[in-house]
Amino acid sequence: MPFSEFWPILQRLSLLMVFAAMGFQLPVLAQDPAQSIIRVGVNLVLIDATVKTKTGQIMDDLKKENFEVREDGVVQKLDVFSRDELPLNVALSLDLSDSIGPFLEPLRDAANTALSSLKTDDEVALFTFATEAQMRVPFTKDKRSLATQISGFQAGGATNINDGIFLAAQYLLKLPPNGRRVIILISDDVGTDAGGQGTRDIVTELIASDAVLYNLKIPGYNPPQTLLAASMIPGLVNIRKVMDQTGGEIFDVKDVGNLGEVFRALIQRIKTRYTLGYYTNATAAEGKPHKLDVRLASSFGKKGKDYVVLSKNGYYVH
Repeated sequence: MPFSEFWPILQRLSLLMVFAAMGFQLPVLAQDPAQSIIRVGVNLVLIDATVKTKTGQIMDDLKKENFEVREDGVVQKLDVFSRDELPLNVALSLDLSDSIGPFLEPLRDAANTALSSLKTDDEVALFTFATEAQMRVPFTKDKRSLATQISGFQAGGATNINDGIFLAAQYLLKLPPNGRRVIILISDDVGTDAGGQGTRDIVTELIASDAVLYNLKIPGYNPPQTLLAASMIPGLVNIRKVMDQTGGEIFDVKDVGNLGEVFRALIQRIKTRYTLGYYTNATAAEGKPHKLDVRLASSFGKKGKDYVVLSKNGYYVH
């Protein structure tokens, strides 16, 4: 079998082994009743979702039967339902441009506290960006050591948010799936360099890597002339659009004194999202994205009016 055909199977088996190691109960991949042959060609689609009331309150007591998932308009049978059971892979993408320098010390302390609430098996990677983006630390379970490095960085240069997000998504895409994937953009969100990738490419890479973008927006030092110049640069990533299409949220730090509290709230949110999963008959040969729609049962009212669901709106079969 060519490696290109074997790799998707290896990815699915890797994820199933993670489930098994955790004692997570999954149904056996669809079997032929007559021959009991396992169909490894069936793909498992996982979706992380947050549900809020119309007033913004988190709905944290929902059950499997309360959800409905549609793929390309067709209702799917849910085989996986959990909260905070699957391991997390968190990629931090940290802004190191000029405007962030004064906030690195408090950010280190906030990250140390917030990341310590993750589980032992959860992993964190660290990326930084200024004029260019780079990976600093690949996935590690040593959260304290990673957080300590933050205050040692030197800030300076432009703010290339585009490549900061894209590089993290690209890294995730190259790794076999072994948990829920989140990219946390830590920035004042004032881009001054459009980098090499636009919003559409960034969304595509995030969906392909099965990652959700969250934004820890911290106050930066940006004089009026910088803000004016930034507003006139074409091609800057639309962070809100990327979050909307991947199911993420913005956590806005209004005061640096509240940085630790807001960072902890963000980590708690990604830990306790609902994880929904189903088996799809879609194949990579189709070469197209598939549309997803997550909603609640009709008894909860109308989506967008009575409640809000934050989840990715599509996926690719690898």
